[in-house]
Amino acid sequence: MSFKTIAKHFSISIFELLFTNERPGPGLFYFGINLDFIGVPLKKYYMRTRLLICALILSVTTVSVFISCKKNNSGDGNARLKVYLTDDPGDYEAVYIDVKDVQINVTDDTSSGWQSLQGVKAAAYDLLKLVNDDDTLLADAFIPSGRLHQLRLILGTENYVKIQGTSQLIKLETPSAQQSGLKLNIQQDIQDGILYTITLDFDVSKSIVKTGSNKYMLKPTIRTILNAVGGSIKGVVMPKTFQSAIYAVQGPDTVASTFTDTNGGYLFRGLQAGSYDIFYKPTDILYKDSLRKNISVQFNTVTRIDTTFLHQ
Repeated sequence: MSFKTIAKHFSISIFELLFTNERPGPGLFYFGINLDFIGVPLKKYYMRTRLLICALILSVTTVSVFISCKKNNSGDGNARLKVYLTDDPGDYEAVYIDVKDVQINVTDDTSSGWQSLQGVKAAAYDLLKLVNDDDTLLADAFIPSGRLHQLRLILGTENYVKIQGTSQLIKLETPSAQQSGLKLNIQQDIQDGILYTITLDFDVSKSIVKTGSNKYMLKPTIRTILNAVGGSIKGVVMPKTFQSAIYAVQGPDTVASTFTDTNGGYLFRGLQAGSYDIFYKPTDILYKDSLRKNISVQFNTVTRIDTTFLHQ
């Protein structure tokens, strides 16, 4: 029998078993099994067969979900980085900075080792609204652990200043040296699983220079502040024979979620320091849900929490 014929018969049998109450006609064979001579009651035969097929479909679906999520679960040497923009005020009404991109360099190649952070919020920001400990989030991304050498702020051409007591926006001239981006030295080690923040403290009074031709030049002066402000939760869930969903919860909010890998392991990377409830939900209905309350996450640490499901 050809492959096409086998596939055709298999498709017909699946349809008949799932969606009809009739047995296949006499003399039909599926993968070498004569369905007319299976010695079980008809009702029990269909119930078992349907359960078998549903289990097969569920297994395929679970494997697909596992493959798609596995990359996020393993300790793959990544940390989490948040980049904030804030300001030391100057004697102006408003200062608009056109942010196009934020890039990092984790290599020794200062010319071509740059990579853009994911999810950069490109926009024009009024720096004078970012005072008195107010700031704005420019990027929130996972980066490779290791040595973070430099950060580069890419600015566009739509940069403006408004002088006190006026309504006119004056274009800020940008030196050609800044067109490739403002490079900021970081030179800090980054650990796997830790949440870091970099605050770009923009000194407006030193960054805007009035020229002799009554023009204004943008020469950014930025102080960088790198802090480890969070940590991670990792552990193993048993039994590991099936996949489990895990949720990190603070109050009514689910902060993060993930799945276990083939070894039952899981990892929440780069959580803000604080207290969390960890909710475990097995995909096997024979086991009960599990909850671990008040798990403390501290900066620059990885908290280990293992769990074993109990039978229903």
